[in-house]
Amino acid sequence: MRAYRIAYDGTGYYGFQRQPDVPTVEEALFDALAALGLAVDRGPGENRPAGYTAAGRTDAGVSALAQTVAFEAPDWLTPAALNGELPASVRAWASASVDEDFHATVDATRREYVYYRFAPELDDDLAASALERLAGEHDFANLTTDETGTVRTLETDCERHGEFLEICVAADGFPRHLVRRVVTLVSDVAAGRAPLDRVDRLLDPSPVRGKLGVGPAPGAGLVLWNVAYGVDFTVDEQARASARTVFDEQYRDRQTAARVAGRIRDGLDE
Repeated sequence: MRAYRIAYDGTGYYGFQRQPDVPTVEEALFDALAALGLAVDRGPGENRPAGYTAAGRTDAGVSALAQTVAFEAPDWLTPAALNGELPASVRAWASASVDEDFHATVDATRREYVYYRFAPELDDDLAASALERLAGEHDFANLTTDETGTVRTLETDCERHGEFLEICVAADGFPRHLVRRVVTLVSDVAAGRAPLDRVDRLLDPSPVRGKLGVGPAPGAGLVLWNVAYGVDFTVDEQARASARTVFDEQYRDRQTAARVAGRIRDGLDE
């Protein structure tokens, strides 16, 4: 059994988990494995390698640095070999030998997400105060649509990098949309749209209604940054260089697009 670290740009995908009729990261992975002769036919839409598990089901638009998948793989299947069949937006870059009963979902001890919020107007001190109140063990039932597994212990932090506020949230696991709803709540407090005690109200176990509810922030700003297992992953330098090239090109393209949009905006005011 081997585990693989997978980085991907989620912009063009409808999430990680395989779905009918729409592109997903998992479908791209399964297609690559099938092309390498490693998929097991379990029926329509169920081609996957033996023992397959994945760390998490990121939503539409969400990206990852360290999504982790595990399955029974031959010794020759290095991350670089896997990349030979993957689309450029999905890159394996490290791997590790793991026990036969390893499960990429349930064996994870910590997951860390980072949300990149373009927010020159937000008050950093208010954002930090909101995150401080969210840290620790709470019942987050008012910040997720899940009905079970809503009690979690969060680690939170934020850092300002120019016009971006980076909001970091870590825990052993997350109910649905919790991180993105935390981002919305923190942003509302930091922008003065909600008082700081709104955090306390949403952490209260009694249900909220109407305008007190918080919707999820857009998926495009969110990155699954790390998943910890107590496993030593070995970086495939060839695969990492390939991934570095891909994401460098994407960075340059998007910087150019942002510059063009900014100049058009500024030109409208001239």
